[in-house]
Amino acid sequence: MQPSTALFALVFTYVSLFSSVAAFKGDATYYYPGLGACGHTNKGSDLVAALPTAKYGHGDHCGKKIGIHYGGKYVQATVVDLCPGCAPNDIDVSPSTFSHLANKALGRIKVDWQFL
Repeated sequence: MQPSTALFALVFTYVSLFSSVAAFKGDATYYYPGLGACGHTNKGSDLVAALPTAKYGHGDHCGKKIGIHYGGKYVQATVVDLCPGCAPNDIDVSPSTFSHLANKALGRIKVDWQFL
């Protein structure tokens, strides 16, 4: 394979992989989890998240991971709950998850997140 062909193949693979991942921009707030809509009990120290109603659906994402980006920081959290008060692209996360991204005193931050 010629160098230009190899480079094209590498770029094509990269674009194909990352363009298929839907990313969302929204607010992240934190809450103290307990028994979540997915049927499991979690603690504030767990890396977990609640999805807005439109994304939660019928619990199709329960147990799946999301990746959350903020200010050059990144954390993965497991979907365990529903956030009925969240806007369509907002998420609610545990205090531990929020603390991986920002100081909890901020209370609300603008994040990018995606299903993994």
